[in-house]
Amino acid sequence: MTAFLKMHGLGNNFVVFDARGRGLALDAASAKALADRRFGIGCDQVIVIREGRNGADAVMRIYNADGGEVESCGNATRCVARLLMEETDRDRVVIDTPGGLLACTNAGGGNVTVDMGAPRFDWQSIPLAKDVDTNRFEIDGLEAAAVNVGNPHCVLFAGDVAALGPKLEAHPMFPARTNVEVVTVRDRGHLVMRVWERGVGITSACGTGACAVAVAAYRRGLVDDKVEVELDGGTLTIELRDGRMLMTGPATLAFKGEVDLKDYAS
Repeated sequence: MTAFLKMHGLGNNFVVFDARGRGLALDAASAKALADRRFGIGCDQVIVIREGRNGADAVMRIYNADGGEVESCGNATRCVARLLMEETDRDRVVIDTPGGLLACTNAGGGNVTVDMGAPRFDWQSIPLAKDVDTNRFEIDGLEAAAVNVGNPHCVLFAGDVAALGPKLEAHPMFPARTNVEVVTVRDRGHLVMRVWERGVGITSACGTGACAVAVAAYRRGLVDDKVEVELDGGTLTIELRDGRMLMTGPATLAFKGEVDLKDYAS
């Protein structure tokens, strides 16, 4: 049997495996089976923690519910950071992800702050299929913004995310697919957002998505450099400081369990 933790950040939920010091037989098919909410444990993403490298305290691998491996997940980063800080009795850790090194600090009250790095706006870095103004471009008659915050995002300032999410996720404009957010500006310090996560669907929260909408709104002069982003599952604080994105929010342990991974082998 293999131990796991069920964790969540504002309801964006994860099955977390600690593979440090031992092998873990996990591939895309088994991750998809584990994530299934009817026949598996059920989650938005499967997270695997491995030994640190490049000066990091640990490496984090991220599998979406469809089994695809992705570059970044802000809510999962806070959860893994909380585990590492409790384990080491430290207030700061660094996590190596496919999207880059992420420095995390204890923000108190069960909250963690993650330095998500600098957003990327160049069309090739997002990536997009062609050169456009990523601050404002048209896609299927919709006005959108695009940004990479460790993974690609398409931000809309109006629309129904349930209808637009699946269409835009797989749109030819996004060769690596994309996350899709619909955001409403309440005032200069308050955004309301719903998200369609690439490879998952609608989730109650998305940390990288909250960063993306804050950056997109800031580029258009609609908000200040520190905003509360209200999601279905709760609120994250995003601060834009010195060209970097600082995300603060909770990381919660739901329960511990064990699973026989042979039952999920492909």
